[in-house]
Amino acid sequence: MSAAIRFVLGFLVIASVQAQAQLPEFTKLVDTVSPAVVNISTRSTQPASRPQQMPDLQQLPPFFREFFERGVPMPPQEREGRSLGSGFIISEDGYVLTNNHVVEGADTVIVRLNDRREYAATIVGTDPRSDVAVLKLDADDLPVVKIADSDAVKRGQWVVAIGSPFGFDYSVTAGIVSATGRALPDESYVPFIQTDVAINPGNSGGPLFNLEGEVVGINSQIFTRSGGFMGLSFAIPMNLVMNVAEQLKEDGIVRRGWLGVLIQEVNRDLALSFGLDKPMGALIAQASASGPAGKAGIQPGDIVVRFNGKDVDRSSDLPPMVGLVRPGSTVPVDVVRQGDRLTIDVTIEQLPDADQVAQTMSSQPKGLLGMVVDEVPDSLQADNNLQGGILVKEVTEDPALGAGLRAGDIITQVGGREISEVSDLQNLMDSLPTDRPIPVLVVRGGNSTFLTLRLGR
Repeated sequence: MSAAIRFVLGFLVIASVQAQAQLPEFTKLVDTVSPAVVNISTRSTQPASRPQQMPDLQQLPPFFREFFERGVPMPPQEREGRSLGSGFIISEDGYVLTNNHVVEGADTVIVRLNDRREYAATIVGTDPRSDVAVLKLDADDLPVVKIADSDAVKRGQWVVAIGSPFGFDYSVTAGIVSATGRALPDESYVPFIQTDVAINPGNSGGPLFNLEGEVVGINSQIFTRSGGFMGLSFAIPMNLVMNVAEQLKEDGIVRRGWLGVLIQEVNRDLALSFGLDKPMGALIAQASASGPAGKAGIQPGDIVVRFNGKDVDRSSDLPPMVGLVRPGSTVPVDVVRQGDRLTIDVTIEQLPDADQVAQTMSSQPKGLLGMVVDEVPDSLQADNNLQGGILVKEVTEDPALGAGLRAGDIITQVGGREISEVSDLQNLMDSLPTDRPIPVLVVRGGNSTFLTLRLGR
């Protein structure tokens, strides 16, 4: 063998050894944390998928025929439902965390430990919005996990999942964090940790560990087109989980903060139009006058760039930030309004149920001259030294669009008549001329200016 070949082979061996030395070693971590990871099985009674058929009465003996003819109801058929999942112990006296969807509707929940001990668990509380559930075991001196600060999780770091995919207990998979603060459809209050760790049915509710053996999240969902793992898995960050768990333990329910706004992403064109150097923040598309933001003076067209001391990079960052604030707390909200940066103190309220939110956010009158209008909040009247006026919430079409009206404008006069409230404009509608321009006095950015409205367009 020539010296050149020996040199190349030696170099490859050294490179291989160095590469192996750089890869993480998981065996000690798994041995240390596994005792606090649990398998969860549930049983529930579910109605039959098909209704029971009425028997042919002519084929029955007289007694049974009379029984059915009298209309005595037949007992409904039922079947037993079962599910498998994972979880982990967070306190020596038996508190266990898992996913809500693992135990939802369960009549019986059995928790099995690594040493094969089994306990019938009590469901302390569940929160479908975050998909978190808290269980309690009647036991003491149990092994527990360490909880990490999930805000410190970074893209590219190694993570390990332990769970029971398809019933294969204590299976270990590893990968890296692909992204943080990931928003999913219908999950706006959870900033998911995205990983490429292999997750399958049965992993749900199980822990996601960092290399220090601390839990950074609860494995909850996967993205798939086939029904199997495709390289995209999502975990609920532990900072949010522990907030939810403490509320469930204390009160049995979770109270989330509510701002009372509809938001949208700021793209490049919107950033330029609002005077921003780059796309950032959450653009307020609508603010309920009766909601916390509207009461505090936040307007459509404002861009929230910082909330309660934390930067808002994308619109999806804002809902989980608001949700973590206890209702009744007053927090600073930094907004960019027409190029100026303002700090507005907002008293956060409790998030209503979905129907109430929809009703609140759709309560503004629509269809007035091609725009959505509402009463001007008291704080905004004071800032602009006004006694009345109506606030333009959204401009949808002509004639308002052609007149150059914008969201955030305050209309104080139309056709020379004072406008103090929405009903004033509604009462004027039939008397407005269509053969000539109509002067509209608006307050924009603290200054008054006239625009012309043409109804004949």
